[in-house]
Amino acid sequence: MNNFPYSNTNKRYHTLDYFYKQKFGGKVCKISLNAGFTCPNIDGTLSKNGCIYCSKSGSGEYGGNPSESLEKQFNTIKKIMNKKWPTAKYIGYFQARSNTYAPLNILKEKYETILKQNNVIGLAIATRPDCISDECIDYLAKLNKKTFITVELGLQTIHDKTSKIIGRCHTLECFEKTVKKLKNKNIFTTVHIINGLPGETKEMMIETVKYLNKLNIDGIKIHMLSVLKDTPLAKMFKIKPFHILTKEEYIDIVITQLEYLNPKIVIQRLTGDPMKEELIAPMWTIKKIDVLNGIDKEMVKRNTYQGAKLTKTNIYHKTK
Repeated sequence: MNNFPYSNTNKRYHTLDYFYKQKFGGKVCKISLNAGFTCPNIDGTLSKNGCIYCSKSGSGEYGGNPSESLEKQFNTIKKIMNKKWPTAKYIGYFQARSNTYAPLNILKEKYETILKQNNVIGLAIATRPDCISDECIDYLAKLNKKTFITVELGLQTIHDKTSKIIGRCHTLECFEKTVKKLKNKNIFTTVHIINGLPGETKEMMIETVKYLNKLNIDGIKIHMLSVLKDTPLAKMFKIKPFHILTKEEYIDIVITQLEYLNPKIVIQRLTGDPMKEELIAPMWTIKKIDVLNGIDKEMVKRNTYQGAKLTKTNIYHKTK
């Protein structure tokens, strides 16, 4: 029996499904959208190459077709989801590229188009910490009083050396300031990190999680680095191959990261979703369910939970 307090399944971490059901009383589905935004690291404002791992779709592989209206994108996916979850509520997920990188009037038009759709209870907005203005944060804070707003920030790593290698082109100080601004406005804040970045050790990846634990973030998405075709990372990997984590190494690192995370932080992702036809390495990431099942089984084997290394107080009950 699993007695972890933030789970209604066999998971030993705070799942997004559990969080949504507690907050909204039922199933909530996220619908990925492509609003046609770009990014200062794609349009050449900051860098000629952009983030070296980023795909041509700007991490929006499963978003809609940007040539279609947002309303059409939303309703196309909603019809599919509605067959499995006919009573579900929906969150519009602005996923591809940096979804605050535009004048406020354009942002308002795009966001509010989705908020007008039936059974939409919120928005999730993926962006960079260096391209969300104070004006935008103030607007999102007002929206947040009427609906549920999540802002997702790409950090990937706290280590400056790695950030320079991957071409992030923003500082840790910038990231921290943005998180504090969002939290001061009570906006639910999720952070993306990547395991397996070139040159990073297990200890460095754990340090990233320990740092985030101090910022009072609400959610986290943990990804495995994907080497994708036609990216600067693919060229780097071909010229000078670096160590790619095995599935077993990745599972071990993720579990240790979970042990150091506050159990109140919602785990929104534990691995990536690379497209098979675009992937160079590691191929084990294609079988996402195998990775997630591997994490679950190993946590049971170790008899461990999210937050297990944080405190001596009995914040949960371990199974025997």
